[in-house]
Amino acid sequence: MSVPKQLVIAISSRALFNLDASHQVYINQGLEAYSQYQIEHEEELLEKGEAFPLVEKLLRLNEVLTDHRVEVILLSRNSADTGLRVFNSIEHYKLPISRAAFCGGEDPYRYITAFGCHLFLSTDPADVRLALREGVAAATLLASKKQKDPGAQLRFAFDGDAVLFSDESERIYKTQGLEAFAKNEKEAAKLPLTGGPFKPFLAALHSIQSEFEPGASPIRTALVTARSAPAHERVIRTLRAWNIRIDESLFLGGMTKASFLKAYGADVFFDDQQVHCSAASEHVATGHVPHGVANE
Repeated sequence: MSVPKQLVIAISSRALFNLDASHQVYINQGLEAYSQYQIEHEEELLEKGEAFPLVEKLLRLNEVLTDHRVEVILLSRNSADTGLRVFNSIEHYKLPISRAAFCGGEDPYRYITAFGCHLFLSTDPADVRLALREGVAAATLLASKKQKDPGAQLRFAFDGDAVLFSDESERIYKTQGLEAFAKNEKEAAKLPLTGGPFKPFLAALHSIQSEFEPGASPIRTALVTARSAPAHERVIRTLRAWNIRIDESLFLGGMTKASFLKAYGADVFFDDQQVHCSAASEHVATGHVPHGVANE
């Protein structure tokens, strides 16, 4: 009997549940007061956090997958004692999450590689940056203004440069301007871009999609980029060279991405630039990827 392939997502407790009240206790009164607060309230259920709908849909994929299994790992700065409230809430919401690392105030990102994670989602930018340095796709979840209507299909949207691809071309744009960028992309059109931090995660999603006939996959992916013709050709040839299918490609030529993400119905959008993330979060759950020249 073959062992199913794994798609492993690591999630922080503050991304999965709303821990704003207890976090303020920690900020204002310190770790000891925070621990006492959690113990005193451990029978009170936590409200759903920013990542909860995404996690719920990810775990639901296991109902239709045959060759893969999706697992969500909880990573938390809590101790196991104070983390009891988190697990009580996981049990209440019937989330099949069984693996966790409670780090007692230390950085939880250290266990990402050991768990074999493909993606780390957190509300802590420092942990996200450290995870990216470990070579794992990671993003800081922004508070979303609107909740997406639940649907059966899980829809991911990605920016291109510095997210799916390296920031090599974006560096030219930032340092030399649009004309130099366009000239470089035209001359290098047949030269594939180097992979960015989210390439392995996209490849893992593509592997799951390959289990299904076209149009029948429970996962849909979209590239949403400010690029336009003629800079589109290098992107298309890069994905072809990687042998990775992406379902929709939007080349917006500098137009704002937010309305397109709303029309696409993204469950989550990943971008390296704060300005795009802030606009997108008005409509969809958004993860800021603090990687590349825009974040230096």
